[in-house]
Amino acid sequence: MGDAGEGREIVLDGTRGARTGIPEIVYGPGKTPTQVRDAVVGLIEAGVAPVIATRCSPAQIAAVTAAVPDARVDGPTVVARALAAAADGGGAAPGVTVVTAGTADQAVADEAVATLRAFGLRVERVSDVGVAGIHRLLDRADDLRRADALIVVAGMEGALPTAVAGLVDTPLVAVPTSAGYGSSFEGITALAAMTASCAPGVSVVGVDNGVGAACAVVRWLRVRP
Repeated sequence: MGDAGEGREIVLDGTRGARTGIPEIVYGPGKTPTQVRDAVVGLIEAGVAPVIATRCSPAQIAAVTAAVPDARVDGPTVVARALAAAADGGGAAPGVTVVTAGTADQAVADEAVATLRAFGLRVERVSDVGVAGIHRLLDRADDLRRADALIVVAGMEGALPTAVAGLVDTPLVAVPTSAGYGSSFEGITALAAMTASCAPGVSVVGVDNGVGAACAVVRWLRVRP
């Protein structure tokens, strides 16, 4: 017995990377394992690189890795044909630091990290530096300044990106997460706080959108497949 919806046509956009710098990314939820597998294989056959599938279920991951044994699995993200760390004038690929407020934000950060690495970027992590213990953030300020770009992931009241932006001049994209108590409203409070940041120049993506934050950084740094 086949997957429900198995016969539905999948129309892939194999030239999106050439147009926009970001190839088509396969979104797992709502697709059958067969559809995710066929989309990944189809993009590989079209010469797309990197090929990324996000938020995949265990069944979807199994279907993809059976067809593409050398695909890399980073949690629910599957990457095939990842770009090697590209050499620039200084020798190393641009470096991005992904900052999280707390452990509850790690899954969103993981999605961003997997996407950044797929594009050949160097990634560092600074974890558990939320504003409830602001000294932890201050202790890492020099590390943050060395990055070419920052992704700052936080739930609750979403204050961390503003605090980081007040310490460094590094381009920064903020990611609100759905982690939080009471009036956090599954990330809406953090999203509103980040878009209302008093630190100028903070860019914001949607709730839990780690892949979108990573793609924003790829555009900033003009990494091309």
